[in-house]
Amino acid sequence: MISRVRVWLNRTYAENVFFMDQLRRNPGDRAVEIHATHGDPDSPVLAAADTAELEPEGLSPAAYVEYALAQCERRGIDVFVPRLHQAAIVAHRAEFEAVGTALLAPPPEAVAVFHDKVIAYEAVQAIGVPVPPWWRVRSAGELVAAVDELEAGGHRACFKPASGAGGVGFRVITRAPFSLTQLSGFPSPYVPLGLVLDALREADEPVDWLVMPRLEQPEVSVDCLTGADNRIRLAVGRTKNGRRRGFTLHEQWLEPARRIAEGFGLHYLSNIQFRMLGERPVLMDVNTRPAGGLHQLSLCGVNAPWAAVRLALGEDPGELAPPFLGQDYTVVSGPRPLLPVTLPQQRADVPAPAPAPALGVVPAPAASVEPRTATGVRT
Repeated sequence: MISRVRVWLNRTYAENVFFMDQLRRNPGDRAVEIHATHGDPDSPVLAAADTAELEPEGLSPAAYVEYALAQCERRGIDVFVPRLHQAAIVAHRAEFEAVGTALLAPPPEAVAVFHDKVIAYEAVQAIGVPVPPWWRVRSAGELVAAVDELEAGGHRACFKPASGAGGVGFRVITRAPFSLTQLSGFPSPYVPLGLVLDALREADEPVDWLVMPRLEQPEVSVDCLTGADNRIRLAVGRTKNGRRRGFTLHEQWLEPARRIAEGFGLHYLSNIQFRMLGERPVLMDVNTRPAGGLHQLSLCGVNAPWAAVRLALGEDPGELAPPFLGQDYTVVSGPRPLLPVTLPQQRADVPAPAPAPALGVVPAPAASVEPRTATGVRT
């Protein structure tokens, strides 16, 4: 009898509830139990998991590794998909293997290259992958020089943190003064250069930004599955042009993605993003983790999360090709259940009602929550 697989996702994106759904709906109908941890008690991944806990706050990367090792040993984790503190965790791969846990993440050398976007651009440019022009900026003077040079070349300048993920901190520079235009409609990424310079001059410490031309659509995110032998098993591009999404197998996107994934050993799941600079695609970003939108490949008949777990377990799924490319689509939000919480007290003289116990939930100490019974019945 084939044993069940125990998978842990730590402090991951809310959209990875779909990643978890795909693991359970694997083609072999193998039993999968999912453990999730997060710092937000209202993260939907906690409610979607078989077992879940709140993570302790304020841990250093080294202390988090100790916490993660204890979780893996106590929970009997077979495959750990780390997002938070990925770099620190993969540096201790042998210790996780010693407690029976495989890490679904690249080796530390690959994670280090793509943690810093400047180092990443220099590295991929060296292997022949086109990148946009960029400037590393840490002061107001450096920002002005970079913006002037970009605008002289007919580009609109933008900036983002040299390290980071998910578009956090991305802004587009404008020369227009701040006015009611910026206060009408929805907030936009456009910021007046003067305000940015004022903020830099008044800051207590330097920033570390990557300044580059604003790249044009389409944006193509290539989801890659790569074995520990550095050989690609799957590469499919997801296209984004405004609201419209679709899929592509065109080599102008897949060939440079393969070159990066195989050349730098981006084992298991990675996401390599391109946009247009004029008439040619250039690299925008590389994520050494599963993309939040990875589950959308299910529209092409592909279950990438399960194929990656099999690889981590040493069960090579072989080269995968989508049996078809799904039709164009868009993304809309929908409801997902959350764990029950205590209602806030409304009046000082009226005690708050005790929360109704959730089915199969046993109150746990500290910040631990168990949204399922041992038999796997979800609340």
